[in-house]
Amino acid sequence: MAERFRSFGLATPPAPRAIQADDAIALLKAGQAGETSLLAYGNGRSYGDSCQNQAGAVVDMRSLNRIRGFDAMTGVLEADAGALLSDIIAHAAPHGFFPAVVPGTQFVTLGGAIANDVHGKNHHRRGTFGCHVESFTLLRSDAKTYRCSATDNPRLFAATIGGMGLTGLILSASIRLMRVPSLDIVEKATPFRDLGEFFDLAEAADQANEYAVAWIDQLAGGRRSGRGLLFTGNHAEHGSHTAARAGGNLSVPFQPPFNVLNRSFLTVFNAAYRWKKGRATVPRQSGYQGFFFPLDGVRDWNRLYGPNGLFQHQSVVPEEAARIVVPELLAAARRAGQGSFLTVLKRFGGVRSPALLSFPRPGYTLTLDFPNRGAATLALLGELDRITIAAGGAVNPYKDARMAASTFAASFPDWPRLEALRDPAFMSDFWARTAGSIDLRRRGAEAAE
Repeated sequence: MAERFRSFGLATPPAPRAIQADDAIALLKAGQAGETSLLAYGNGRSYGDSCQNQAGAVVDMRSLNRIRGFDAMTGVLEADAGALLSDIIAHAAPHGFFPAVVPGTQFVTLGGAIANDVHGKNHHRRGTFGCHVESFTLLRSDAKTYRCSATDNPRLFAATIGGMGLTGLILSASIRLMRVPSLDIVEKATPFRDLGEFFDLAEAADQANEYAVAWIDQLAGGRRSGRGLLFTGNHAEHGSHTAARAGGNLSVPFQPPFNVLNRSFLTVFNAAYRWKKGRATVPRQSGYQGFFFPLDGVRDWNRLYGPNGLFQHQSVVPEEAARIVVPELLAAARRAGQGSFLTVLKRFGGVRSPALLSFPRPGYTLTLDFPNRGAATLALLGELDRITIAAGGAVNPYKDARMAASTFAASFPDWPRLEALRDPAFMSDFWARTAGSIDLRRRGAEAAE
């Protein structure tokens, strides 16, 4: 049973124990949840170990999946924490509403989207998912249920959004959707020769479009280094109001014994992708799933990385440093001989999240996926961390499975404020590895004084 409860990156051990949501709720309401014994587990789309708890059990939230209500006038929807984003889209679409922020997969739970304060292709306009959370109910190990909003229990509200499930068990939430003319997207692809040309295009693209994201040919070097495609999109004035069936017909039915996404494959794939997508320089209308969730069309695609899984590295660096730092990050990966299947570059805007800890901040964010090749890959990821932190940037914790405590502390200096509000019954492998290590060192230093 526990084998089902893995991270999406498949590079970390599965949860040793899992319990159902109803059982965890009973424990919490009775005040019988032990220290570090619980952690909510949504639909397993986190890449690292923020969804794992070797010290106790993960709580399977997927049975709590009801949509409780929807106001078609205001766009406010209330649902259980285990409801999937795909179900929310399907419920609201006929009324002309769509989530204001969606990540790269629709198979995330509502609770997971809040706990990770996820972002999408329109951060420059809408900020993070947490910007659109009206309220939620939170059950803690003191046996109390808290209603949290910007005005009710505001400290718990801020700590839970982006709090990676450490403040208690989110039971349900109300979110504010945005009205759209249709679900369809009018998409345009703009090729760019190098990163300098991308940066020249990026701000204007954000100002003119709801959505903007760039794909980078990470393997291209020399004069072709940094080439890619800038995709922009807006909801079509006339199009579908019916959600498509979630998921595609394709799947990876078993775990290959080796990494299929090797350098030779990626070289061919990048060339083909750039040729195919680069032809769509004239705006064209298409379904929302292909624009927002292209990888959802292949079930269990993460298996293609082989039995050792993958590591994802997502960084953000200040805007003034990006023209130097982003090329450095890509060059470091090329020097290490590591190919990234998914290389995405986006511009974050200045919309502030209500979260105490939130990864997005003004600047540029680069996402890279690497097959897990052991020590060589870990060394590269450490170098990417070093470059990012030296530039005043941050590394995304809910995409991480190995960052050092010092990297986390430099990325999120306010982490002690979350630790102060962490429910003692809740723990994750990520928090134990990073904040737990920092805390232990601090206690040792204080004892020595």
